[in-house]
Amino acid sequence: MLAAALLLAVTPVGAPATEAAPVLARTVERGEVLSKADFETGRVLPTVARNALSPAEAAGQEATRRLNAGAPVRAADLAAPRLVRRGETVTIALVAGNLRITSTGRALADAGRGEPVRVLSLATNRTLEGVALASGEVRIAAQ
Repeated sequence: MLAAALLLAVTPVGAPATEAAPVLARTVERGEVLSKADFETGRVLPTVARNALSPAEAAGQEATRRLNAGAPVRAADLAAPRLVRRGETVTIALVAGNLRITSTGRALADAGRGEPVRVLSLATNRTLEGVALASGEVRIAAQ
């Protein structure tokens, strides 16, 4: 009862009620990876705060679009970090048991860890299907 009376005393008449939620402390550009330090607590409308990710949930994820300072972050705003970017030179690795053969190639799409990606082998000029393994590395399954 006392808390409600204090809230009424602080909230101007006619002003919408707000609640504390994690919001971005700075503007984050598309492709940047978020960390816990990118967040602060801000007051937003309850409908805006709904489904906001916590700093721990968002840390390590990559922004799929430009995110403005002071806005909460939702799951649709983030994706797994891209290890392979379209147009970048990548190492293509064919691994079969203890045998590992590598070649250079060019990524034809973006991909995160474990995601499928098509690459163009610069040695053979063929398009291959692989899986993003690490930064700039694509693994091709032995057939």
